[in-house]
Amino acid sequence: MSIDTQAIIKEYQTAEGDTGSTNVQVALLTARIKHLTEHFKTHKKDHHSRRGLLHLVSQRKKLLTYLRGNNAPAYSDLISRLGLRK
Repeated sequence: MSIDTQAIIKEYQTAEGDTGSTNVQVALLTARIKHLTEHFKTHKKDHHSRRGLLHLVSQRKKLLTYLRGNNAPAYSDLISRLGLRK
């Protein structure tokens, strides 16, 4: 399973050519986190990659906090589209 970066960018971009907005960054991080989570189901002792996963989760949390503070409607739309909160 590989991550289709271009498809994620197309789906979450806010304007044509947008590759670095907060929405796109959070969506890409979420895809990488899901990919690593699946990896750990078979490779339980891969602690080196687990450290990277924790870094990705922390980075996503910071971006979501920024988005919630600056654009609350976009934040709520994004977390519902990604299925992050229950």
